Amino acid sequence: MDKNTKEQMNEEMADVQLIIGKILRLGVMISATVMLVGLVLLIVKGNGGYPNNAFPTDFTDIWAGIAALKPYAIMMLGIFLLILTPVLRVVVSIYSFYREGDNLYVVITTIVLVILAISFIFGILR
Repeated sequence: MDKNTKEQMNEEMADVQLIIGKILRLGVMISATVMLVGLVLLIVKGNGGYPNNAFPTDFTDIWAGIAALKPYAIMMLGIFLLILTPVLRVVVSIYSFYREGDNLYVVITTIVLVILAISFIFGILR
């Protein structure tokens, strides 16, 4: 690999690292904003929108609650978005390692993504 190719790869990897940082910051900001909207609605309405202060635990209930502007459902969406933020970082890391040609880390990071997906599926099925 010549010097120009190495410099170009280093610049691209720096760009990918900046993108990863922006994804993490943006994900946290969006989820915090959604949570804040839910909190404001909770304060305004005086309750979470569910009997006995229950909260939605599956996607169907969460989406229906969001459509009905139920505070607890909106806050659950914020938590879900916060959980998805590092998962998106793992996906971008797979791409980054692939572009670097680091196949070992592509495999390891893909295994991490599969484990995250399996745990997410088991959490839904529970």
